[in-house]
Amino acid sequence: MRFDVLTLFPEVIDAYTNISIMKRAKESDIISINSVNPRDYTLDKHKKVDDTPYGGGAGMVLMPQPYVDAYNAVSKLENSITVMLSPQGEPLNESLVLQLAKYDQIIMLCGHYEGFDERIRDIIKPKEISLGDFVLTGGELPALCVIDAVSRKLDGTLGKIESAQDDSFSNGLLEYPHYTKPRDFRGYKVPEVLLNGNHKDINEFRYNEQLNRTKLKRPDLYEKYINKKD
Repeated sequence: MRFDVLTLFPEVIDAYTNISIMKRAKESDIISINSVNPRDYTLDKHKKVDDTPYGGGAGMVLMPQPYVDAYNAVSKLENSITVMLSPQGEPLNESLVLQLAKYDQIIMLCGHYEGFDERIRDIIKPKEISLGDFVLTGGELPALCVIDAVSRKLDGTLGKIESAQDDSFSNGLLEYPHYTKPRDFRGYKVPEVLLNGNHKDINEFRYNEQLNRTKLKRPDLYEKYINKKD
C-alpha cells in the first residue's frame, strides 16, 4: 500500500510514521509513505500557498495552483483513490477503512487555515472523509488516522492479521476486555474462565462480553447488530 500525503507540514506525518508499528510496516515494505509539500510547487517567489478570501471573511484560503500542481506531480497507480480530509466528508468508520484497504495507493490532501479554494475540489474531485462533526487545525491528524487504520488491515502490519480481526467494530460489536499478568491485582482478579484453557468457554465469554459492552456503551451499534442478526 502506498500513501502520498499532500501537506504543508510533512514533519508531522514523518514523526508519527517513523515509530512503532508504522515504522516496522515501512521497513517491511508493507506500506510506503511519501509526503509532498505544495510549497515546493508554488509559483510565488515567497513560497506563498494561501491568500485572503474573495467576498471577505476571516482567515486565509489555500490557493489552487500549488495544490493542483503538487497533485499532478504525484505518480498514480492504476488502483488508487484520492482523498480530501474535510469535516464535510463521509465519516471514517470500519466499513470505509475496509474499502480503502482494497486500493494500492491512497493520495491524501491535507488542508489548513480556512480550508481549500473550492476549485481544488472541482479539478481533483477527491473523495472527502471526516473524523467527525468537529473541526481541526489541519488535515494531518485525520490523514494519520487513515494511514494507521488502513495499515492495520494489511497482512503483516500487526504480525498476525487476527489482531485486527478482533478489533472493535470488526464484527459490528465493541471489543471484549483483555487481561494479562498478574492474575490478581489489588483484589481485581482475571475472570476464571480465561484460565481454564477451554477455548469454547473462552470464546463464549468473550462474545457475551462484546454484547454486554456494546449494549452498555454503544446501544446504537447493539440495536443495529441485533436487527441485522435477526
